[in-house]
Amino acid sequence: MAGGLVALLDDVAALAKLAAASLDDVGAATGKASAKAVGVVVDDTAVTPRYVEGLSANRELPIIKKIAIGSLRNKLLIILPIALILSQFAEWALTPILMLGGTYLSFEGAEKVWEALTGHHEEAEDGPKDEKKVVSGAIRTDLILSAEIMVIALNEVDHEPFLLRAAILIVVALLITALVYGVVALIVKMDDIGLALADGATGVRERIGRGLVTGMPKVMAVLSTVGIVAMMWVGGHILLVGFDEIGWHAPYSLVHHMEHAVHDATGAVGSVLGWLVNTFCAAVFGAIVGAIVVAVLHVIPGKAKPSE
Repeated sequence: MAGGLVALLDDVAALAKLAAASLDDVGAATGKASAKAVGVVVDDTAVTPRYVEGLSANRELPIIKKIAIGSLRNKLLIILPIALILSQFAEWALTPILMLGGTYLSFEGAEKVWEALTGHHEEAEDGPKDEKKVVSGAIRTDLILSAEIMVIALNEVDHEPFLLRAAILIVVALLITALVYGVVALIVKMDDIGLALADGATGVRERIGRGLVTGMPKVMAVLSTVGIVAMMWVGGHILLVGFDEIGWHAPYSLVHHMEHAVHDATGAVGSVLGWLVNTFCAAVFGAIVGAIVVAVLHVIPGKAKPSE
C-alpha cells in the first residue's frame, strides 16, 4: 500500500530495480522494496523532529537515539513477525490492521490541531518525566508509520520464499531506520553546525553559520507543523486505500480521478500537481476521520459532564 509520494518516485524505483538486477537476490529485492517505501520515509522524517522541538539542546540527540532504537524494535520485534505470519496465513488481515493504524494517526494529528485551537494541551516540562513521555509518544507514532513502510516493502517481495522475504525486510528495516533518524539528527543539530561554522570565522563561512543559527528555529517550527499535517495525510491515505481494498471504492476512485484529471491537464508539472491533489484529499479525509475521533473522545464527553 504505497503512500501518495511514491507516485513521484516510480522512475526512481524503476532505476533501482535495474541497478539491483545485477546484485544477489537479497540485494536486488531489498533495493526494490526500499524504493517503494521512500514515500512514507519522507512523511516519517517530517513527523519526528517535532518531538524534540523546545527541549534542551543537549537532550536532542539522546532522545533521537532512544526513538531510533524504539523504531528498530517496532520494525524487527513487532511488525516483522506479525507481517510475515499474516502474509503467509491471513493476508486479508493486513489491510484492516493498517486501517486501525491510519485511524490512530489521523486522530493524533487532529488532536494536536484541537489542542492548539483550544489550549487544552499540557505544558511540557523540560525534565526526565517529559523525556519519557516524548519518547513513548514518538515510538507509538512510529509504529504506524513503520508498519506502512514494512507492508509496502512486503508487497513488493511477496512472491519471494518466506526466509528470503524475512531477510529482505530485516535489511529494509535497518536501512530505513538509519536513513530517517540520521536525517532527523542532522536537521535538529543544524543550528549547532551553524555555531561551529561561525565561531571565529569571517566572510561567507560566518554568514552561512549565522544563517543556520537564526534560520533553524523557523525551520523546526515549520517541520513541527508539517509533521502534524503529515500524520493526517498518511493516515487519510491509509484509510482511503484500505477502504478501496475492502470494497468501498467510491472515495479513493474520486481522489484518483481528480489526481489524473489535474495530471493530464497541466502538462510538464502534472506529476507534482497530481500528487498535491492526492495529498490534499488524503489530508482532508484524515482530518475528518481524526476530528470525529477527537469529538468522541474529548469534545462530547466534556459537554456531557453535569454542571456543578
